[in-house]
Amino acid sequence: MKKYSIAIIACVNIIMLWNSASAQDHNLYTLDKKIPLAGDGGYDYLFIDQRAEKLYVSHGTAVHVIDLKNEELTGTIDKMQGNHGIAIASGAGKGFISDGTANAVLVFDIITLQTITSIPLSGKKPDAIIYDPFSNQVFAFNGSSDNASVINVNTLKETATIALGGAPEFAVSDGHGKIYNNLEDKNIIKVVDSKTLKVIDDYPLSPCGGPTGLALDSVNKRLFTVCRENKGMSVVDIKSGKVIATVPIGAGVDAVAYDAETKLIFCSNGDGTVTIIKQESPDKYSVAQTLLTQPRAKTLALDTRTHKIYLSVADLIPGTKDRVAGSFKVLVYKLNK
Repeated sequence: MKKYSIAIIACVNIIMLWNSASAQDHNLYTLDKKIPLAGDGGYDYLFIDQRAEKLYVSHGTAVHVIDLKNEELTGTIDKMQGNHGIAIASGAGKGFISDGTANAVLVFDIITLQTITSIPLSGKKPDAIIYDPFSNQVFAFNGSSDNASVINVNTLKETATIALGGAPEFAVSDGHGKIYNNLEDKNIIKVVDSKTLKVIDDYPLSPCGGPTGLALDSVNKRLFTVCRENKGMSVVDIKSGKVIATVPIGAGVDAVAYDAETKLIFCSNGDGTVTIIKQESPDKYSVAQTLLTQPRAKTLALDTRTHKIYLSVADLIPGTKDRVAGSFKVLVYKLNK
């Protein structure tokens, strides 16, 4: 009887595990295609200009521009020293690229993709960069000087810096005068008033450790911050600044994106996975799929029109961290309907 009970329990456990795996592995997202791109440099942010239907892909000293209507390369912005992020000010017809190696921001025409100018910054190693429509300014977050540079979209000059008190990572604007920025070494979110250019609040992120990517649910007033040290995505209530939920994700996370229509959150991990999380309610979240990608595919962009996600990556030489020459590409994953 005892052996029989143990056998029954074992069978039940196997069935439960299989059901749990099946619940996640029902292929919400699958690989659609690969877009090969030239060059062998390092890579960082991807950015989608939804209005123009263009995908910008940071890659070494250049940024590739892909037309999302046909998913083909339409141009390249080059002659930088080592770029990271891209921001678009559509109304001004200008794009901005953080050139971390040059301590500068390159400005380009979003129609012709021709360089307009390069703005020298007082800050060191600009990384994340965003356009804030409320103040009509660009904010470049400087990883080695613990501050943000403020750029006037019209004069194309650095007009101010904002002391942040830590190493900034991703940032988002709420479009209503507030900017939220992860401090990776302090495990907090800094809240910045984009008009007064002052830090107005701090949100501690425990149990989050080493926050990188940041996304915003503007309707439910939630921030999604992804953290490397504890391998988790924390949900922050903007009104209270409190962490209300933490969901396990993969290792080596860098970026996160939120799809307001499907209520899905995408966490791109350097371990070769994207953790796809379902927002069941503003305070309840569950893992919907662990999508297999490629090792080091750690940044992504979401097309909110098609719901596709795009990740940049290069193949690795087996047993090393060295990239295979000529293997750089964008992986495209589609939502199965």
